[in-house]
Parts: sequence; C-alpha cells; structure tokens
Amino acid sequence: MTASFLILETGRPIASMRRHGGFDHWIRVAAGLRASAVDTVDAQSGATLPNPADRIGVIVTGSGAMVSDREPWSERAAQWLKDAVDSGVPVFGICYGHQLLAHALGGEVTDNPAGRGMGTVQVKTTGGAATDPLFSGLPSPFAAQATHLQSVRRLPEGAQCLATAAHDPNYAFRFGDQAWGVQFHPEFSAMHMRGYIRARADALCAEGTDPVALAQSVSAAPHAREVLRRFVRHAYTVRGRAGTVPGGR
Repeated sequence: MTASFLILETGRPIASMRRHGGFDHWIRVAAGLRASAVDTVDAQSGATLPNPADRIGVIVTGSGAMVSDREPWSERAAQWLKDAVDSGVPVFGICYGHQLLAHALGGEVTDNPAGRGMGTVQVKTTGGAATDPLFSGLPSPFAAQATHLQSVRRLPEGAQCLATAAHDPNYAFRFGDQAWGVQFHPEFSAMHMRGYIRARADALCAEGTDPVALAQSVSAAPHAREVLRRFVRHAYTVRGRAGTVPGGR
C-alpha cells in the first residue's frame, strides 16, 4: 500500500481565490496533513486514476461542474469511486465529491429545488451520527461553510443519513463502514467563504439575497473541519497506520 492519501481533484476554486492555492492545498492544510502524505490526481483533465486500494484514504474535492451533466471525466471518476468503495479504502467526498459519491453508489443528484445553498449554514446531526466515527459527539447544530446548486436528492440504497440542513435533507451520509459524503466544505475558512460570496455577488442579488449581509453572517466552522480531521485519523487507523496524524503545512 502506498503510504499516502489521494486527493481526487474534480475542479478548481473560483478565479479570485486561486491565489490561495487549489482545493487540494486547502484540504491538506485543513486536514493537518504534510505535503509528503498526499498525492493529487486531476480527474477533470483526464489523468490516469491510480489503484485506490493502494492508498490510505481518498478525498474527493468540490467542483464548479454539475454531476447531473454526466460529463465523461465525471462518469469515469464515479466508476473509480465505486471501485474504491468496493475495495474497502476509506473515502471522503466534499460537495461535488459528496454528490459524485452518491451518484456512483446509485443515488440521485439534481438541482436543489430550494435553490443555491451558500454561506455559513447550521448542520443538524441525525440519530445515526451518535455512533459514527466522524460525527459522534458533535454539537447539533454545528456551523459549516457551503456553496452549491445541486444536492443529493436520493441517497444510495443502504446509505445512512448523518446530517441535514434547512435547505437539504441529505447533508451528510455514510455508506458501509468506510465511505462518507458531506455537502459542506470542511476545508473552507471564513476567509474562503467570504471570498466565494463576493465572487457570487451578482448571482446572489439576482436571486434576492443580499451578499453583504450574507458575508457579514459568516462565522468560523471548527466542528466541520473536525469531521475532516476525524476522517484522516480514522483512515490511518483502519489502514494499519494508527497513531498521531502527521501535522505541518
């Protein structure tokens, strides 16, 4: 087994935020992983996807793409994700990654009828979260950063819903023992979130949302970040590398 995590990159940050790095960098820093502990593969570019079973864990990024468009690169990544889950490697999908994972496992992803989800949202855990390795013991609700137009409208058969939000009933789920999807962005700081709101100001105004007020309502989301860090600790444990999570940037 390769002693590293794999970040499956499905998109890039909006142009105004790229000076802060790509999603893979944001995720690695938020997860507390050293650069040497992570490899990145750009799924959108058509890069060769390695054997997932060789990795400690897989983290799938967000994207500006839409899962329901079923672009060839996305469908190929979905099949790869299904294979990763079938192989037992720990998988963690973020936003688009959450939706892609659900699609790969037989769920349904469509435009959210409630419209755009954006800003610091309140995430409520379900009863199933009480015994989940990533969600147990978290306050309910807890704050998380979000920006998305599509949602998982139907979970894969056998998946367990772990959290909901006001505009989305399937905000986090677990499939089997080693695969999770979260609609929120645990790697986003308040700075990242405000940058996204500024970039989407025109669209928000057109939808009847005040972007200035939305940006002012943004707050830190440490418990959302903790979910990501728990995934990393869990993956090290189940893949035979139990111990402290490598730190540093």
